Amino acid sequence: MRRFVSNLLAVAYKEARVLRHDRAVMSSILVQPIVMLFLFGWAISNTPRNVPWLVLDRSETAVSRRFVGDIQATGYFQPPVRTASYDDGRQRLRRGEALALLVVPERFARDAAQGGARVQLLLDGSDPLTAARVGAAIGRVGSLFATDARAVAVAARGGPIALRQRFRFNPTLHDGTFYLSVLGVILLTNLCLSASSLGLVGERESGTYEQMLALPTTPLEIVLGKLLPHVVVSYGVLILATLLSGFVFGFWPAGNFVTLCVVALPFILASLGIGVFVSAIANTSAQAVFISVFFIMPSFVLSGLMMPYEFMPHPVREIGAVTPTRWFQIASRQIVTRGAGFLDVLGPYLVLWGMFAVTVLAIRWRMKPRLG
Repeated sequence: MRRFVSNLLAVAYKEARVLRHDRAVMSSILVQPIVMLFLFGWAISNTPRNVPWLVLDRSETAVSRRFVGDIQATGYFQPPVRTASYDDGRQRLRRGEALALLVVPERFARDAAQGGARVQLLLDGSDPLTAARVGAAIGRVGSLFATDARAVAVAARGGPIALRQRFRFNPTLHDGTFYLSVLGVILLTNLCLSASSLGLVGERESGTYEQMLALPTTPLEIVLGKLLPHVVVSYGVLILATLLSGFVFGFWPAGNFVTLCVVALPFILASLGIGVFVSAIANTSAQAVFISVFFIMPSFVLSGLMMPYEFMPHPVREIGAVTPTRWFQIASRQIVTRGAGFLDVLGPYLVLWGMFAVTVLAIRWRMKPRLG
């Protein structure tokens, strides 16, 4: 028994010394709690803020402008964007440019003075929690809005303004729509960032890295050759996620699945490229795993996969914008829930290709082209 304990403590002492000198792992262990505290204590919130919204004011009176101003004064919304027509507002809502469209009728001022005003509110229901909270915030303003003494008396019985809410893209506010629309994004983010992060460092640990560099190939050819099998596997995962969502829950993409696959290509390449870059800067497999966590966690938390990124403070929103997941989840939700076409998601598509180009340059800078 004493020999067993002695050997056990000797091995533990040796591993502790190795771990103590592994600066990458130790830094990750110390920094990770701070990052988690920052994310869950400040950055993540379900309270509406910075909500983009549209206003179609057909009344164009001081009363309607004051009503819009009262909504803006709640602090939940960005400055309203005026829209010229109902169809234009619906198209902007479909493209994801806003989360809500407020329609104020022509007789709003007269009806409000008589205690019977009505307004229409179109909400993006693809995120049920956001739609419900935004609708409740505007409804509270309507219930407290009063134009004169008579309206104040009416407000005491329930409010002079009746809010007619309609939810687009998810009329029943089914929670599964919010997550199933990005199920493929979630799976691909985890797969791409974790699968490729051990490639180069594994070659280095096995002693075949120098042999690979000695081949008559360029670093770009090496990187793309390592990524190609993962690209095929990633498309298989995307197809499987779509089929399972359809057959099990009856949730099929509203848009063209081919468009989704086209937009997925630069996302898969950019995510795999980040994993290869992590593998290039890490000295051991353990370091690669710990470093990849710092890419996977922000990709899930700050990109808008689990909760709307519009609710996050501005510095945090900008951090999330540098992750490929942010842009692919925007494109995926527009295609799957809103039936968007390729031109509607052209912006995220080009951003993803730019991110892939940056990762390739970073990998090329990190890798030595030849021995010596």
